Amino acid sequence: MSETKQKKVVVALGHNALGYTTTEQWDAVKVTASALADLVEAGYQLTITHSNGPQVSMIHKAMTELRRVYIDYTPAPMCVCSAMSQGYVGFDIQNALRAELLSRGNPTPVCTVLTQVSVDPYDEAFYTPTKKIGRYMSREDADNEIKKGNFVEEEPGRGYLRIVAAPRPLEILEIESIRTLADAGEVVIACGGGGIPVIVQENALKGASAVIEKDAIAGKLAEDLRADELMILTSVPCCYRDFGRDTQAPIARMNVKEAETLMNEGQFGENDMKPKVEAAVAYLRGCPDGRALITSLEKVDEALAGRAGTVITA
Repeated sequence: MSETKQKKVVVALGHNALGYTTTEQWDAVKVTASALADLVEAGYQLTITHSNGPQVSMIHKAMTELRRVYIDYTPAPMCVCSAMSQGYVGFDIQNALRAELLSRGNPTPVCTVLTQVSVDPYDEAFYTPTKKIGRYMSREDADNEIKKGNFVEEEPGRGYLRIVAAPRPLEILEIESIRTLADAGEVVIACGGGGIPVIVQENALKGASAVIEKDAIAGKLAEDLRADELMILTSVPCCYRDFGRDTQAPIARMNVKEAETLMNEGQFGENDMKPKVEAAVAYLRGCPDGRALITSLEKVDEALAGRAGTVITA
């Protein structure tokens, strides 16, 4: 390891870095590992967080169907599904990145931390859930979910889906372990899928029926670690003004005030780019000397050279 102080970077991986099925994920993480290894070799200490939308939905669907076929099985609550997805996504990223680094003669350790994140049980999100998960259900199955106190939403022509809350993250409970490993120069995979949402009850932690926005936790993780940079890797090379219109134009740089103005104008999609810009703004408010970069996995090299991506500063 170089004696020069490593630049600490939190990297947030989107769905495209992982694929949407188990086999797709095996192929996708090899490509992702190559890009991450480039960053490690460039002198960055990486703490990696990742999405888990397709994975946690697949697990929830599988466990629900298992219960339907074998009545003795207990349905897995959302917190357990989240833990399962964290484990197996982290397993694939960790092994792919370790293999890639070793193939280059780089012995940097890679580890995954199963991470819990506390939420407020009275968060307004619990009263207005928005995140769709699991399989499409019949009206009868949807009524049974409602009787159990769960929320469902109909998609005309397709059926009903369960929806869960996305509360604001309060505290990353394993942050000291993550910091210790990062300070030791290891590559750390943590807060996967937003972290496992839990409610603190005295000395105990109770799993919450919710998911946490992966972008929100990426911003908090970067702030808590006092990272030099937050790098959000998504499916587009940068942020755009007037996205999808004839007047679409890339945004190369913006500061926090400019970013907030553009968000207020509705320039960023509510469920795609806006959460990423919000995460960058939250991080920069806590770490004003930092820098946030939003780009795609394919363009990360160009973005680091200043030829692509959107850079946000305080």
